[in-house]
Amino acid sequence: ESAPVIELGPGTGAFTRALIGRGVPESRLALVEAGPDFAALLRQRFPEAQVLCMNAARLGTADPFDGEKAGAVVSGLPVLSMPPKTVIGILNGAFGHLRPDGAFYQFTYGPRCPIPRAILDRLGLKAVRIGRAVANVPPAAVYKITRRWQRPPA
Repeated sequence: ESAPVIELGPGTGAFTRALIGRGVPESRLALVEAGPDFAALLRQRFPEAQVLCMNAARLGTADPFDGEKAGAVVSGLPVLSMPPKTVIGILNGAFGHLRPDGAFYQFTYGPRCPIPRAILDRLGLKAVRIGRAVANVPPAAVYKITRRWQRPPA
């Protein structure tokens, strides 16, 4: 059984389809979408996925997998344009749902990691650019954000 995956800001589901195409079962996806119209569309397109119509900064208040920790969080949110308090809320909520060895994947169109080093340092996180999603127009850079000190899984 694969670990659950949380997607932040799925919109119409382009990344969602890519995750399913890579072998993530639809039933193991939680799609966090703030827009009610997009959330309704996602429920139609991905009926087996959990669709949470909420702001990603409130993710810490949700329990999409009944206490089970996710293996990954995938985000296409425009964090570069968000206030630091919102970014911290998103990261705290996401890492609260991740396994100790889990990772947060952030897609960005900017030239560097969209999460400021000061926020990463404050939360004990590190970011590494791991590649580009060249199928996107324009191509997106992908950053893998993990805890600096990972504990082995229990």
